[in-house]
Amino acid sequence: MKVRAAVLRESGLPAPYAESRPLELAELELDGPAAGEILVRVHAAGLCHSDLSVIDGSRPRPTPMALGHEAAGEVVECGPGVEALAPGDRVVLRFVPSCGDCGPCRTERPALCEPGAAANTAGTLLCGERRLRDGGGAEVHHHLGVSAFADHVVVSERSAVRIEPELPHELAALFGCAVLTGVGAVVNAAAAKPGDQVAVFGLGGVGLAALLGARVAGASAVIGVDVVPAKLELARELGATEALLAGEDTVAALRELSGGGADVAVETVGSEHVLAQAYAATRRGGTTVTVGLPDPARMLSIPAVSLVAEERTLRGSYLGSSVPARDIPRLVDLHLQGLLPVERLLSHRIAPTELNEGFDRLARGEAVRQAVVFA
Repeated sequence: MKVRAAVLRESGLPAPYAESRPLELAELELDGPAAGEILVRVHAAGLCHSDLSVIDGSRPRPTPMALGHEAAGEVVECGPGVEALAPGDRVVLRFVPSCGDCGPCRTERPALCEPGAAANTAGTLLCGERRLRDGGGAEVHHHLGVSAFADHVVVSERSAVRIEPELPHELAALFGCAVLTGVGAVVNAAAAKPGDQVAVFGLGGVGLAALLGARVAGASAVIGVDVVPAKLELARELGATEALLAGEDTVAALRELSGGGADVAVETVGSEHVLAQAYAATRRGGTTVTVGLPDPARMLSIPAVSLVAEERTLRGSYLGSSVPARDIPRLVDLHLQGLLPVERLLSHRIAPTELNEGFDRLARGEAVRQAVVFA
């Protein structure tokens, strides 16, 4: 079938993207679903820094690539062997497919699925193949097994999680990345406990989701840190007990506010400098979790002795260290109960023709989460 998709043909074009136009809306040929795959009509997709890092070249991926990875829609058709999903099901798409058989999958760490990671790096679906072709018949790569900036996609059934239909599509999309990653960093990776003091560095969609996760976990104090004053105000509205404008004295100010340092610090910026600040802002025995994706060449420097002498923990969290089939429905339920006001994270609804302008807005820090909505 013919689909319209946002295709990145070259990484590293200069901003502003409204002028350089790295994303081109193109008509592509989409093959139907093979065994274990589904055809999904995409209703909404979120704009994320993981997309931006491919556009600006800091996260190299093969091109041409149909971009986008955070999305929600409706199953249109199922390939042979698909049993857990059916046409008409509402689904959230996840950006790491899990094979179910490798070591990480068998130990309930599907975010680390080995075949899934290999497929994502190569720009294929989980099966190792591509279903998109341009007008000349050349293959177009998939972004993180999803390629969500398109009106229809074919994905592995292991890239989709069925949800109940009450949730609007533009909110449902956020549960596939921002909400799952942010809440999961606090609840799964850091295992925050009631009474903990939690600091969140970076208050975009993922950071504010982490803030909401800290409130759900029963944190006694939640301290948000960002360079954008408007985001600090939103953090306060969402339950932050303190909000700090980032600067040279951030660590000292946070340690003073928390009486010696946070129990948990979450870094969402993707900067080794901010990660070092987050680590320095935790107390003895504290836990620092990073979900940001810095340039692979960047190195982190911390006092090595503190890991032992102060029993500090530093760990990464990918996909919120979650089991998406379990956690996405749980998080949706929390939202429907009014405990996760995810609607406050959605700052812009845009048309597919506005994607380049949307990524300018994201790069400038002027948006929390934007969703491109397909008619």
